[in-house]
Amino acid sequence: MSLWIAVSLAAALFQTVRFMLQKVLATVRLSATGATFSRFFYSAPLVILALFFYLHFSGRPMPAIGGIFWIAGMVGGIGQILATICVVALFKQRNFAVGLTFAKTEVIQSAMFGWLILGDAVSAYGSLAIVLGVAGVILLSRKPGDVATRWWRDLSSQASLLGLSSGVLFAISAVLYRAATLSVDSPDAPLRAAVTLAFVTGFQLCIMTIWLFWRDRDQLGRVWAARRTGIFVGLTSIGGSFGWFWAFTLQNAAYVKVVGQIELIFGILASVLFFHETITRREIVGIAILTGSILLLVLTI
Repeated sequence: MSLWIAVSLAAALFQTVRFMLQKVLATVRLSATGATFSRFFYSAPLVILALFFYLHFSGRPMPAIGGIFWIAGMVGGIGQILATICVVALFKQRNFAVGLTFAKTEVIQSAMFGWLILGDAVSAYGSLAIVLGVAGVILLSRKPGDVATRWWRDLSSQASLLGLSSGVLFAISAVLYRAATLSVDSPDAPLRAAVTLAFVTGFQLCIMTIWLFWRDRDQLGRVWAARRTGIFVGLTSIGGSFGWFWAFTLQNAAYVKVVGQIELIFGILASVLFFHETITRREIVGIAILTGSILLLVLTI
């Protein structure tokens, strides 16, 4: 097995486990915001320390950073915070597999918005992928047990809006993170990734600490009380984030994203085996169609 495939699979697994832990925290002990904060609270110090020790023992200087780094990193960081809050809030309303699948719509939405707003060219296969993706989202939009309504009403439900919003925000943050990483002046790709990751997680920790201290101070104490689980949220967050950055330095991003779709399979397994949730036939069909549309779109890029 090629190294980039192994790294991509590991990153997808780390990310799935991190979302599982955040779902547990949000369901049992924390709010969606508190569960999101736990990720940065327990990962940022470790990332910053790791960067410090790497620079110290390798003898490398801190690379020069371009001006766009700060803006892209901060805006991307805020986008990721909001996206994660949306996903964690969605986990409270729908099963784990559906929540994870909605987050993956970032690929479809990026292509669709690029076509609508920027006029980016979309191939015939790309158009088919978008249509299939929309169909998959519509199938996933209706919550099991709800009275049948028109499809546009299902799409405007709170769960659907949370899921689609997370996809948009994840897509925006991914683009901005790439811009930030590219503005770090170093031929060492892992070092560029580490510098970006250290700044972004540090910024996210600071801004969320200020927000919670102002708006929901009780969550700060609860995050610390949940440290036995929270530390693993931080560790899996580091593993997932670094894994994606590493994979992107080894192989074309499109191929990495294809392998990364295995996260949806991990999500189904976690939903059934760990959370003991029921996945309806409609949801399985929706997940399958949406996964197929994402793979088709990525392969045509």
